[in-house]
Amino acid sequence: MRIDVLTLFPEMFEGVFGASILGKARDKGIVGLNAVNFRDYANNKHNTVDDYPYGGGGGMVLKPEPLFAAVEALMPEGGEKPRVILLCPQGDPYTQKKAEELSAQEHLIFVCGHYEGYDERIRQHLVTDEISLGDYVLTGGELPAMVMIDSIVRLLPGVLGNETSAVTDSFSTGLLEHPHYTRPAVFRGWEVPEVLLSGHHANVEVWRRRQSILRTLERRPELLENVELTKKERLWLEEQMKLRQQQDPQ
Repeated sequence: MRIDVLTLFPEMFEGVFGASILGKARDKGIVGLNAVNFRDYANNKHNTVDDYPYGGGGGMVLKPEPLFAAVEALMPEGGEKPRVILLCPQGDPYTQKKAEELSAQEHLIFVCGHYEGYDERIRQHLVTDEISLGDYVLTGGELPAMVMIDSIVRLLPGVLGNETSAVTDSFSTGLLEHPHYTRPAVFRGWEVPEVLLSGHHANVEVWRRRQSILRTLERRPELLENVELTKKERLWLEEQMKLRQQQDPQ
């Protein structure tokens, strides 16, 4: 996979791209990570990438010329066109499902904006996706791009030491992930659940699945609406919900 980031602050990505999981993935040749200053593609002597909005108003707007030129320069000749992702508060909410979808692409280009906004022609004719990290506004798209790139790259084969880790992550199954325990078996009087020490793998899997369902019920119950449960699991879930109502009638 190849990932390019168009930004006015490429230096922000140096540490992120060179460290931890991303750095190891790049060193292995699994992913190419590149931060490009799109100011280099400005078509004026002052390298200006923004201008005042037509119609007046506060703030500056990113000009279309530098971004179009930068994206076109990064497109391979005769190859598959990349997904061009605009980081924007108006975009679709980012989810694990979207991360999995993007991890299947060969080439991604992230566009990190600043100032008041983008010239609308960038939205209409250049980008393929508009994505928002959440219902809040940041000073630029660099931090959301870092978060998204991390969530995408870790899904690529060979990136994580344990290939099952990404499969069982929270949200990948539609449920929140089950609790984890490690040594010691008893810490300050708090014991590891006995089933995890039993060595009975089938019972452990049942416990983990039920704990995932229960944790989702407690923290993100709306997710259960879209999760496929067996008849046995649904009966167990209904019992847990009744117990919760008895313990907390309100």
